[in-house]
Amino acid sequence: MPFDALFAFTIFAVVTTVTPGPNNVMLTATGANVGIRRGLPHLFGVAFGFAFMLALLTVTVGTALAHSPRALLVLRVAGVAVLLWLSWKIATAGRSKAAARERPIGFFDAVLFQWVNPKAWLICASAVSFIQVDGPPPIAQAALFGAIEVVVGVPCMLLWLSFGAAMQRLLRTDRTLRIFNIAMGLLLAATVPMLF
Repeated sequence: MPFDALFAFTIFAVVTTVTPGPNNVMLTATGANVGIRRGLPHLFGVAFGFAFMLALLTVTVGTALAHSPRALLVLRVAGVAVLLWLSWKIATAGRSKAAARERPIGFFDAVLFQWVNPKAWLICASAVSFIQVDGPPPIAQAALFGAIEVVVGVPCMLLWLSFGAAMQRLLRTDRTLRIFNIAMGLLLAATVPMLF
């Protein structure tokens, strides 16, 4: 692949990974509730789950999805329903009485979430435009795109997880935790209009 095409995709990957969206809002909430170390499975689940999804969809259904307004509409409606449900769950979450035993979002839960995350689908549909017709086989390009997503995604998402963990010091009381969770729920819900 030409260097300029790789560079363009890398910039695309950084921008789409570091900007607010469902994954980053949920990582912030995870960091605030369980810290960085216990939040790492969530982070790696997002990174590897999204990279796999991107590679798979780019080489298979990405083109069809990008040219099917009806499929995109169905995806958006289903994604909006999931996002609003998650927003409610985050906003109404309380402090666990056994915080040390609290089960954060795990690796496989985060991997599976990518398949209902509308932002992830839209990014995958957009990534199809980076396939070089006269370049290496599409499967090789898709695998490279997935690898780039992991390499740039982990540090970008670590910023969000770390921000949430830094908020732990401010969230010592039930009232401040409740306010934070409501704010995170509202922020997640605020990503919905960006999908349209």
